[in-house]
Amino acid sequence: MNRAQVTKGKGEPSTGTLDLVRLTALMDLTSGSPEVSVGLIDGPVARDHADLADSAIQELPTARGSLGQNSKDPACLHGTFLAGILSARRGSDAPAICPACTLLVRPIFREGGTGGTYEPSTTPDELAAAIFDCIGAGTRVINLSLALVRFSAGSDTILKSALDFAMHRGVIIVAAAGNQNIVGSTVITRHPWVIPTAACNREGLPSAYSNLGLSIGARGLRAPGDGVISSRADGQSFSSSGTSVAAPFVTGTIALLWSEFPSATAPQVKLAVTQATKRRISVVPPLLDAWAAYQTLAIR
Repeated sequence: MNRAQVTKGKGEPSTGTLDLVRLTALMDLTSGSPEVSVGLIDGPVARDHADLADSAIQELPTARGSLGQNSKDPACLHGTFLAGILSARRGSDAPAICPACTLLVRPIFREGGTGGTYEPSTTPDELAAAIFDCIGAGTRVINLSLALVRFSAGSDTILKSALDFAMHRGVIIVAAAGNQNIVGSTVITRHPWVIPTAACNREGLPSAYSNLGLSIGARGLRAPGDGVISSRADGQSFSSSGTSVAAPFVTGTIALLWSEFPSATAPQVKLAVTQATKRRISVVPPLLDAWAAYQTLAIR
């Protein structure tokens, strides 16, 4: 499960956040390539936001049709915020990691929810269908910042099949670890092909709310998740915290790496970004180091 803790107003400047995980140097080299498609399985995105209007954002159809772009709904707020981290124009308040990549949005969250927190959730069956849709549309990396609800008999098997298919097709999956401050795992975070992402504070230390676990520590990363500024669906900017926020830093890094090294295989990119060359036994994953990942691929 993954709850975005929303605070209106300004948070930490994007430059400091990017420097923490050494993304600035990589972003100076490239803003991405349109041939690299990033899948965002999330809420609808307000594509008319000034910081997103010039980005290559496409919405994949769903069985339920368009879910709308209500700028006041938490689902749209969540999707637009994550889209800003990935695809906002450079120079905006948002991190804007890979704006030249193609962002394929697969809406999955229904409208609803009030108050200052929002818990994006879906069912395993719906998530599996969305993963298959993104893979079919040609995505190279998929971002999952969500929780799972309403498990049914066989739902674990259905979702595992979708994740297995992503592994077979060489589509990397990045997933938020969750915000319940527990040590444990889910069918998503314990899958060997997924990169589970915990949140860290401005000093790089694990955030107090972030879930941890053996699978997260063994194959995952931690990335900025406290007071990150990005795009608000009503055209403004605001700051938010959570592992939902942390995951797209890893997703965006992978998109930039594939833009610079288009012939690299999925296992090569995944190994470079996770730096998982030694067995890890800690429940706390290492901090994302985008520049180290670049250097690893540069000398392969």
